[in-house]
Amino acid sequence: MNTVTSTEYDSPIGPILLTFVNDALVRLDVAHDGIDLARAEIAQRLGVLPEPDPDGAVDLREQLDEYFDGARRHFEVPLDWRLVQGFTRTALQATIDIPYGEMASYGEVAILAGAPGAARAVGTACAKSPFSIVVPVHRVVRADGSIGEYGGHPEVKEYLLSLENDVVLGEGLRGTG
Repeated sequence: MNTVTSTEYDSPIGPILLTFVNDALVRLDVAHDGIDLARAEIAQRLGVLPEPDPDGAVDLREQLDEYFDGARRHFEVPLDWRLVQGFTRTALQATIDIPYGEMASYGEVAILAGAPGAARAVGTACAKSPFSIVVPVHRVVRADGSIGEYGGHPEVKEYLLSLENDVVLGEGLRGTG
């Protein structure tokens, strides 16, 4: 029997709903349209309404705090991939290898995923990612360097890229003095 729980996280980019099956993250949803709608959507996808756990996901909430403070570059949380199959999963797993503060084009991720002609499919995979931020699809950009739509919220992608860029540049400046 699976235990499905969710907890809310208040982030600089808006409210986030963190949903877990047992102890693995099944979805991180930046709830642009509200937590209630995000909760209803994940309930429909999983076939069960997550049990609210306001004190849950302590480790991930701390990691998100560290990320938004510029102190964390990658996440250590078990992922439940049940909502992601086939090439979408392969493409999302390939994005994990994009270094913090760097970007890769959809075509470059397609090559990393073993399907050099599948840049559009990578774009679709990134748009459908259930693991926003934790799996860094925000680091995937168009071939011309423009950032794209990011699920209709390019300002969120811009914020995440700027955050990482500022941290990397800040470290470089500290190393020159």
